[in-house]
Amino acid sequence: MYGKAFAPEYQGALTTLSVNSSLTDVLAAGTEQLKAAERAGRPDEVARSGLAVAEAQRRLGRVGDADRAWKASYRAAREAGDTAAMAWALWSGGTLARQRGAFTLARRLLELAAELGERGGDIVVRGYSLAGLAETGRIQGDYEAVGRLHEQLLAEARKRGEARHTVWALEGIAQIHRNTGSYDTAYAMFEEAAEIAAGADDRRGNAWALRGLADIVSVRDGDVERALGLLSEAETSCRAMKLSSALAYNHKMRGNVLYRAGRYPEARDLYEEALAEFRAMSEPRGEALSRLGLAKSLAQLGRDRTETAAELAELDRTLERIGLRHAREMVARAQQEFGVAEDVR
Repeated sequence: MYGKAFAPEYQGALTTLSVNSSLTDVLAAGTEQLKAAERAGRPDEVARSGLAVAEAQRRLGRVGDADRAWKASYRAAREAGDTAAMAWALWSGGTLARQRGAFTLARRLLELAAELGERGGDIVVRGYSLAGLAETGRIQGDYEAVGRLHEQLLAEARKRGEARHTVWALEGIAQIHRNTGSYDTAYAMFEEAAEIAAGADDRRGNAWALRGLADIVSVRDGDVERALGLLSEAETSCRAMKLSSALAYNHKMRGNVLYRAGRYPEARDLYEEALAEFRAMSEPRGEALSRLGLAKSLAQLGRDRTETAAELAELDRTLERIGLRHAREMVARAQQEFGVAEDVR
């Protein structure tokens, strides 16, 4: 039913790159082709190779370089009069903006990308851009607004037999179910995503699905060792492909699993590791979630109550500023758990 996963963001001379190519390899090949296109005076190829450079830099957590690369790709695409390439550059910029916690900018860029994708006749970039909008809303906790869009995109991806996008949509819907307490439904969808990704040789999609399964196995079943095993399997792919953000979220989830098991010193260490990784790549959402896990671990290990109250209150303000509703609910639960909700009123 599903073909082998492919990476449509690797274009022009870079179409031979695999969805599983190491990001350092993608960056090297993209940079080489970018320089060659610049020497040849080919703005169309500059745009395409620049897109791969931007995406490699973004996924490696190099925010400043990624920002410069997608903008340069957009300028080259505009010079070439290539509407679809302009859409791809905007998609990359919108995805980067979401990664940086700039959700208003992310929505604006992704909406423009979807519009240009439709105008340029590129259904793939249109679909990716709509998916980006759906993911932005999901991350912010606006489940009702984006749930239908997720379902629509899943149906479109299934119809086309596009494995990578099907996996993405399944994982997004599964995460909504997980966050709203429908653990069995979430597990089934993460499991299907993992199977499709494995069959299509999509190691990135498989790694994210395994992370989701580990979360459910931990929170629903209390099966610590199986959860840790799933995360270790996912980590192998993250390291092989140099997926910095996915690896940091893997470590954060490992902290969650250990925290739920009452293994607080180990959880603290994992949250500290994830926090350093997120800070290195300027990823405010991951940073905030790691700080929350660390604050809870330290509280369990005897941290002063007033320090815990102050930390959680500051986190709540940070999350309100970023616009992460679901994460703020998690902070509120932590304040109740440690009896410090009254301390910050």
